[in-house]
Amino acid sequence: MVFTRRPFTLLCFVFSIFLSVSESKLLEPHAAESFNVSLIQKLGTSCSYSVIISTSCSSSRYTRDQISIAFGDGYGNQIYAPRLDDPSTKTFEQCSSDTFEINGPCTYQICYVYLYRSGPDGWIPDSVKIYSHGSKAVTFPYNTHVPESVWYGFNYCNSASDSKVLAIGLRRIMLILVGFFVAGSTLLL
Repeated sequence: MVFTRRPFTLLCFVFSIFLSVSESKLLEPHAAESFNVSLIQKLGTSCSYSVIISTSCSSSRYTRDQISIAFGDGYGNQIYAPRLDDPSTKTFEQCSSDTFEINGPCTYQICYVYLYRSGPDGWIPDSVKIYSHGSKAVTFPYNTHVPESVWYGFNYCNSASDSKVLAIGLRRIMLILVGFFVAGSTLLL
């Protein structure tokens, strides 16, 4: 059996690009697809959440932007808090963190968060950390400009775990191919 390097090298290159793209989608914030806060349910049970939003040092010194947040779990339990901003209390100043106590329906593990920004200043969040009763704290690393009038953030729920499984499967295929290449190279020597 004879292996040629050129087709195999090309195949490895294509797989590595695919892995990089699929993993970066998991780690970078994005605009929400078909996200609508008017669909958030108002259920009788209520839980408390501590949300710590850190503002990037790259952001403007202070902001007049209006900031809202929505987050939830993979089972449709969602929490929405409009207008977290308050310029009179110096929320969302550059290089600072603000803590908000938000009440809403009880959830399982929080797996998505979206921020909504409206205003002239272009506020830049650094991260969002959410503590909830009965779940592990979760941190979402933004450190990027939030587009105006768009729900923007992360969704690590079902679609993200499907992508992780795909990425892990592709890594295994890549390792098998590398193994074949090494075995083939050894046979040629």
